[in-house]
Amino acid sequence: MTLTLALVQILNGVQFGLILFLIAAGLTIVFGVMDFINLAHGVQYMVGAYLMAAFTALTGSFWLGLVLALPSALLIGLILEMLVFRHLYARDHLAHVLATFGVIIFLNQAVKLAFGAAPLSVPVPQALAGAVTLAPGLLYPVYRLVMIGAGLLVGLLLYVTVNHTRLGMLVRAGASNAPMVSALGVNIRLLFTIVFGVGAMLAGFAGAMVAPILSVEPGMGDNVLILAFVVIVIGGIGSIRGAFIAAVLIGLTDTLGRFFAPTLLRAVLDPAAASQTGRALAPMLIYILMAAVLFFRPTGLFPVRR
Repeated sequence: MTLTLALVQILNGVQFGLILFLIAAGLTIVFGVMDFINLAHGVQYMVGAYLMAAFTALTGSFWLGLVLALPSALLIGLILEMLVFRHLYARDHLAHVLATFGVIIFLNQAVKLAFGAAPLSVPVPQALAGAVTLAPGLLYPVYRLVMIGAGLLVGLLLYVTVNHTRLGMLVRAGASNAPMVSALGVNIRLLFTIVFGVGAMLAGFAGAMVAPILSVEPGMGDNVLILAFVVIVIGGIGSIRGAFIAAVLIGLTDTLGRFFAPTLLRAVLDPAAASQTGRALAPMLIYILMAAVLFFRPTGLFPVRR
């Protein structure tokens, strides 16, 4: 094991964490503002990846594909909100879970019907191909650095929007007391629609960004949905700052755990057993982390004040 390899894994963990943040940011706002459990948020990430693959193949350009994929993901999110989710806000959480699970099944089958079950791929744009030297002996792909930069930029924009704009003030007020905000003349339904659409677009953006480095396939959003819920539980429901810190923490825990666990276990086990045990133990680390946070801070690291 070398320091260079460890630094690469740290960068990979940060990149993975920022992708989780893009997914969890919309989910935590929707959950915090609307008290709505949206299990279909993961398929919106999948839809973003498919839109990216389709538009890139259609236009022959990564950048045009991205420009077309984002408003399309926003539009699909708004359509789902108006046709399905809007009618569930007054229902209990069980109704949310059942209805959004149905949306998961529908959209997974819809992409299979439209694109087939075979995985799709998106080429990395030529301008972002290759690697850069961050330190002597440390090469890192340009595209992954761009993903890190995009995640940081979106996090900054969300923080400024939520905490320093009128729209953010209304979102925070709606999360605290939606009936009072409505009584003061704010169109709370329109506010909820905007929040839901932005959340869907963020999830779609995350899917579009990972399309060049992962296979685009049905069901790809199911696993990240679980991690996104872990993020908002650790960070605090409705907290953008909490989602950001928790996502990066989970990304580093997962990536470094998979990297270091087999190596550390070799001190007490033979190499084969250490490798097998390490691979089994590493995925558990983020849930151990979540349990520890919930034990000491049941409302998360940065709960929203109500």
